[in-house]
Amino acid sequence: MVDDHQVFAQLVAAMLSSHDDLECVGIATDVDTALATATTLEPDLVLMDVQLRDGDGIATAAELIRRRPDLRVVVLSAFIDRALMQRAAAAGACALLPKDGDVSEMLHALRTARSGDFVVQPRLLRELVTEKRVPSQRIPTLTARELEVLQLLAAGLDAGVVARELGISMNTCRGYVKNLLAKLGAHSQLEAVVIAVRNGLIGLNDAEA
Repeated sequence: MVDDHQVFAQLVAAMLSSHDDLECVGIATDVDTALATATTLEPDLVLMDVQLRDGDGIATAAELIRRRPDLRVVVLSAFIDRALMQRAAAAGACALLPKDGDVSEMLHALRTARSGDFVVQPRLLRELVTEKRVPSQRIPTLTARELEVLQLLAAGLDAGVVARELGISMNTCRGYVKNLLAKLGAHSQLEAVVIAVRNGLIGLNDAEA
């Protein structure tokens, strides 16, 4: 747990450790301590605040992932906007959560975090869907299965869960995701969802249902 508000960090750590399948092995309140603690304790996952007293949490997350590509990082922030989502995804974070969000959603995100995925709550996608639509002639045609995959991604599910929901293999699901990225001109699953919502291919209301 990395947060410069020590009381908050201790409360979250205690809450996590109260669950049989979770254990907080360490707390850090600044960048240097976070890097040292993660190196020494080798946690499976880091819950990282964006604003630290001596630096940037997302930059710190990127450095941790550079050192350990298998490390999963979930980012917490009191204020979330489009730029922050894009930075967190680019840094390699698995998820971005609001600090004032539901505890059950945080626990689900921690338990299901997977390297290579980027999960954001569907309601937060509204922060992204503000730009102009692309001309209609550039909107791609998606197959029914591709739309199903896209809708599940928009609901905040990772590729593994999507595969199970649709009864397909992980490799097949990855193939659909790859096709979606190519058709939509997106560089990440998050960007694909944003482009699809912005251009009316799927709706946020359906994703949140």
